[in-house]
Amino acid sequence: GHFIPLLEDTGLILDVGRWALRQAAKDHLRWAFAGFAPVCIAVNVSPLQLCHRDFVADVAAVLAIDPRAAAGLELEITESVIMEDVGRNIASLEAIRAMGVTIAIDDFGTGYSSLNYLSKLPVDTLKIDRYFVNDMTTGPQGLSLVQTIINLAHSLGLKVVAEGVETEEQRRLLRLLNCEQMQGFLFSKPLAAKEFEAAFLAPGGGI
Repeated sequence: GHFIPLLEDTGLILDVGRWALRQAAKDHLRWAFAGFAPVCIAVNVSPLQLCHRDFVADVAAVLAIDPRAAAGLELEITESVIMEDVGRNIASLEAIRAMGVTIAIDDFGTGYSSLNYLSKLPVDTLKIDRYFVNDMTTGPQGLSLVQTIINLAHSLGLKVVAEGVETEEQRRLLRLLNCEQMQGFLFSKPLAAKEFEAAFLAPGGGI
C-alpha cells in the first residue's frame, strides 16, 4: 500500500519493473530446465511502465535472454490504465503479444472500460477483482454478477482467473461457474521463489 506508490512517485518503478520482468523470466527458465511442469508467472505492469516509450523494448530485451521465456510470462494491466490512451496502449500490447507474451486485464470490473473496447483489446486473460469474489457468497446478486463476468470472458475467448479466493465455498462456487483458475490465500500466502518451488513444483508438492 505504501511501497509501490512511493516507487511510482519517484520513478523508480521503471527500474523495479524491469527487474521483475527479468527475474520472472529467469525463474521460469530455471524451473523449465529443471524439468518441472510449465509455470506461467504473472507480472504487474505499472501505468508509468506501460506509458513509457521504451516499454516494448524493455520486454524484448528480457526475452532476448532466451525466446522460451515468453511462454512463462503474463503481463497484468488494470483496465483503467489501458483506457487512458487506448490507441497507443493497444499498439504496445499487440507488439508484446506478437513476442509470445500473454496479457491479462487485472482487477476487472473496477475500471471504466466499455464492452466495445473489451472486445478489441489484445488480451488473453480476464482477472475478476477480489471484491466480486468476496461478494459472491453474500447473496444471489453477487453470484449472478460473477457468473456474468465469466460468461462474458468465455464468449470473447478469454481465460478467467478469480482473485482473492480465501474459502472453500468460494472455490466450490467458482468451479461450478467454470472459472478455470483462482488465486488467493486459500492456496498459499506469498512465498519466495525457492519456497514456492519446494511446496508446489518439486515431486510431492502441490495443493
